[in-house]
Amino acid sequence: QVQLVESGGGLVQAGGSLRLSCAASGSIFSIDAMGWYRQAPGKQRELVAVIITGGSPSYADSVKGRFTISRDNAKNTVSLQMNSLKPEDTGVYYCQAQIGRSGYSGYVGYWGQGAQVTVSS
Repeated sequence: QVQLVESGGGLVQAGGSLRLSCAASGSIFSIDAMGWYRQAPGKQRELVAVIITGGSPSYADSVKGRFTISRDNAKNTVSLQMNSLKPEDTGVYYCQAQIGRSGYSGYVGYWGQGAQVTVSS
């Protein structure tokens, strides 16, 4: 079994900052990509930021220059530092990881439980 557990999020005024963290645990052999998605009310889930093993971070245009994704491969964790938050950043943020398990071939996508981020104007 594999679990992704998120922490962080909350309520902040526009211009403020929040930090999200996600830890993957279980029978993990390797992790390819780790990233963050968000879903605003009435909208589809969208990619916010992703970092692939050995690669550079990639960001949605709407968050470039404000959000920073970081990863600790030794601890199987990924974090998202969110600065200069705007009301349109409001939504549920989900951690996602492409995980290879011992005894299995390929990578499977796993999701965290979601963390609410609310930015007031």
